[in-house]
Parts: sequence; structure tokens; C-alpha cells
Amino acid sequence: MLSKLCRKLVPYRAGEQPRDRRYVKLNTNENPYAPSPAVVRALRDSDSFAFARYPDPDCVRLREAIAEHEGVKPENVFVGNGSDEVLAFAFAALFDEDKPVKFADVTYSFYPVYCDLWGLAYRTVALRSDFTLDRQGYRELGGAVIANPNAPTGIYEDVSEFIGKDFPVIIDEAYIDFSGAESMAKRAALSKNAVAVKTFSKSYSLAGLRCGYAVANPEITEGIVRVKNSFNSYSVNALTQAAALAAVCDEEYHRETVEKVIATREEFCRELTRKGYEFIKSAANFVLVTVPDGNGEAAYLRLKERGVLVRYFNAPRLKDKLRISIGTPQDMTELMKALTS
Repeated sequence: MLSKLCRKLVPYRAGEQPRDRRYVKLNTNENPYAPSPAVVRALRDSDSFAFARYPDPDCVRLREAIAEHEGVKPENVFVGNGSDEVLAFAFAALFDEDKPVKFADVTYSFYPVYCDLWGLAYRTVALRSDFTLDRQGYRELGGAVIANPNAPTGIYEDVSEFIGKDFPVIIDEAYIDFSGAESMAKRAALSKNAVAVKTFSKSYSLAGLRCGYAVANPEITEGIVRVKNSFNSYSVNALTQAAALAAVCDEEYHRETVEKVIATREEFCRELTRKGYEFIKSAANFVLVTVPDGNGEAAYLRLKERGVLVRYFNAPRLKDKLRISIGTPQDMTELMKALTS
């Protein structure tokens, strides 16, 4: 017998992870390259006896390393099981039931799920015709969530004007490393209202280990910790902490991997242009491509039959589009062959 809350929830639908055949997998924005060799060494050399003990509930060493990387203090950093969990806790810590949360009508589709879970009212603000933010719609008090670069559009915008406002704002920077732009993390740490949320899943190639973090002022991070400890004090396991620590400390490998993804993205966009496809200029590790005949679902199914997985969103402003993750150069060559044959 389920509760009223559970019966009315409409959960987030993750991208496909099929196992029925080999696919060129370009549907969930995973990094096509392996994690840093330092991560492999850290996992190999982990003290197996430590697994008999609970992990550090405060992720002290990892928070210190992230703080150094971001140019903030450890008390400005919260670590959780992937940015999805961090976002969920941040929603609960920052937003109130009587003040609607605002986010774009075309953005990460987990945001309304969090609102429903926590009983928060929300209102979507329509992106402009070019899929950029309509900033006028965020001026009312309440709360705001902004994915930057946005997903699934890939558009990066300067959102520094939201720092220091009289309402809480979450800036979801899952794809910021592929933009070449400045993260808002350092500014968030010094602000009264902002939280920057980041992940190890994308640019660090650790999607399978689930680690993300938030950067904010100590009052906000302490509030997020309070929410986390109301669910699970030992949320980030020892292996994940060790892997993420090794990854964030290997800045050279991280930079090289990001540069390879960006180079492949730019070449892919040039090829799309040569083939006459329209797309949105992306600052992320994916590209939102318009299907010439306007039938995104049919194009998605054709590609799947040909062994290539991409993401189709059955949403009013996206039905003629496919979101295509950036893989290796070989992956993108196979994708283009399947797309144009």
C-alpha cells in the first residue's frame, strides 16, 4: 500500500543503458575516455580492511582537495553521491513550499521531480526563441535553478547577475568544464544566496562511481549536510572518495581529456555544417541537432536500429531534435554514417 506522495510522483527517466547488443553509446553524456590512471592506482591500492569500516562521513580529504582546486575553503564544499543527490539535498535546504522555484521550460528534467518530492511549488520560465534565458522571468522572489551550460541545449551564458540576489539560486554546472568559461563556484562561496553544483561524472569520467559536490557559503553547506544526515550520514563510499580524490588531483590528465572532447565536438559541428544540419552551438559535451524532416523520434529509432544510441526528448520544443553526446572521433564517424545513410 503506497502513500499519497509516492502515488503522485512522476520520477525522472534516465537515459537508456541497454545490454542487448553493442551500441555506439551517445545518449547519456558520458565521457568516452577512461578516468585518470591515478584513479586506477588509487582503487588498486585501497586498503581492503578499510572496507570493513564506515567511510569518512565528512569526506574531509576529498573536500580539502576540491577546495584547493576551486580556490575556496573546505567549509565551502559539500560532497555527495553524484550531482543528482547534491541537487536533491540543495533543493530541500534552500527552497520553501510557499515560494515557487523557477527554472527554464527546456532544461534538466530532474528539477520538477525534486520539487514534487519535497512538496515545492515551481514555475517554468520559457526560454527565448534562441533557447537563451529570459532573465525577466527570474526577478520575483522565490528561488531559481539554472543549468549552465544548459541541458539539453548546451548553451552557456553569463549568470553572474544572479549572485548576491535576495533569493536562493542553484547553478548546476555539470558541464562547465567543456565551456572554457569561468565557474561560479568561487563567487558562490562568497555569496549569501548561491550554490554551484558540479560533478565527477562528466569531465572526470567517473559516472559509474557517483560523486558530485556543491560550493557555497558555510551556512548553506552546513544546511545541505543537515539534510544529508537526515537520510544517510555515510553517503559517499570509501572507493568513490579515493577515486574522486585521485581524479581531482590529476589536473593535467583532466585538462587533456577535456581538450580532446572539445576538439571532437568542434569537428563534429563542422561536419554537421558541411552536411547541412542545423544545431545549437554547444559549450557542453553534447550537441542538440535539428532533424531535417522534423521527426526526432523517427530519427532516434533509425539510429538505434543501426547501432547508435542518442537521446530523444518527447517535449513540445524538442520533438524535431536529437541530443548527441560527444564520443571518440571514431564514434562520431560512425554516428555520421548512420545519420546520413
